[in-house]
Amino acid sequence: MISQTNKAICIIPARSGSKRIPQKNVKAFCGKPIITYSIETGINSGIFDKVIVSTDSEDIAEISKKNGAEVPELRSAKNSDDQATLTDVLLELEHLYQSYEYIALLLPTSPLIQPTTLQNALTKIIDEEKADTLVAVSRFSFPIQRAFKIHENRLTLREPEYEFTRSQDLESFYHDSGSFYIIRTKAFLKNRSIYGKTTIPYILDEMESQDIDTPSDWKLAELKYLIMHEK
Repeated sequence: MISQTNKAICIIPARSGSKRIPQKNVKAFCGKPIITYSIETGINSGIFDKVIVSTDSEDIAEISKKNGAEVPELRSAKNSDDQATLTDVLLELEHLYQSYEYIALLLPTSPLIQPTTLQNALTKIIDEEKADTLVAVSRFSFPIQRAFKIHENRLTLREPEYEFTRSQDLESFYHDSGSFYIIRTKAFLKNRSIYGKTTIPYILDEMESQDIDTPSDWKLAELKYLIMHEK
């Protein structure tokens, strides 16, 4: 359960470079820059003392400030290319969050995440006292045990022992949704990893999860958003 003693900060990592969708983090999504949805979600959740945007872009910084986020400094060039990891970004910002008990990393292209989802996720990691990190995950829509591999233009089952197993009898598997992580600060500073030694899941509803890596993904995410918010 969240209490006033559970200090938490939200950090939104939003660099300017994007190869597949140019200016992805500020591209208009249902009428406004996509990053504004993450900022609003973080603020409206009511669980964070601060919502901070980490960026190397003056334009992204300006948009973020206009929508209520703080941008204390611009990100270094070293941590602004596509080789920089989320761990690298967090390590650079240690002076901003070391007094907080929890860090939420909320990705800027997460317009489907709801404020209540962040509230429930923070409650979950607080209650799981041994957990270092909580990761928002999505279930694979098709059993991965039935995956094919292709060799010399021929399909073969990757795990042929499951060929005749009913789908409902197969174990479910999950993937990182790429939307948010909540990290216990002490564990991160000790392990220097966003995953730490004990990671727990927060399973997202299908409507809150959508990879946005291509123009088609973008359109699907907008359709989901409109369905979620139709009167």
